[in-house]
Amino acid sequence: MTGRLVVLASGSGSNLQAILDACADGSLDASVVLVVVNRRSAGAADRARLVGVPATFRPLGPFREQMGEGRAAREAYDAALADEIASHEPDLVVQAGWMHLFTSSFLDRFPGRVLNLHPALPGTFPGPRAIDDAWAAHEETGLDHTGVMVHFVPDEGVDDGPVVMSERVAIVGGDTRASLEDRIHSVEHRLLVEAVRQVLKGDDRW
Repeated sequence: MTGRLVVLASGSGSNLQAILDACADGSLDASVVLVVVNRRSAGAADRARLVGVPATFRPLGPFREQMGEGRAAREAYDAALADEIASHEPDLVVQAGWMHLFTSSFLDRFPGRVLNLHPALPGTFPGPRAIDDAWAAHEETGLDHTGVMVHFVPDEGVDDGPVVMSERVAIVGGDTRASLEDRIHSVEHRLLVEAVRQVLKGDDRW
């Protein structure tokens, strides 16, 4: 049965594009039924609409305006977004460059169905500056590799859920911060699609 995917993105959507392309060419037995962005400038929404996939802009800001900067606003936002996503009956919710840390108000609605892509190896460089942190470590200590992982998001831990797939990315002589990021992105595109494929197949390792 074709898997139903909801993809969440905050940026240009290159990882979303990898999923859309794999769905279109049949290498991934899935369809993207909704794309959610939380930044108005996110190009992911345009990529979705270009191929007829519904895309919606759902920012946290209005909840903070009403409820302040504390946890209550995040929980209310997460609950409302979970309601909207649940109406699309996804088999998987895929965070593909999603810059928002969900609370249990969201995660408890989709147990075992939320995947996150993170540009670092398990246990290294959690948080939104993973590539910057890896590059800084390279310059300061000679770190010769970083990586990419796809993992489940079972709770509110930061980039530390059960790992579906990971791959090492070398930092080589002559690299710049930009060239390393380009190489990481190329691995992300491939690894994310393969991880989604494996999870939809029902691999029982997780």
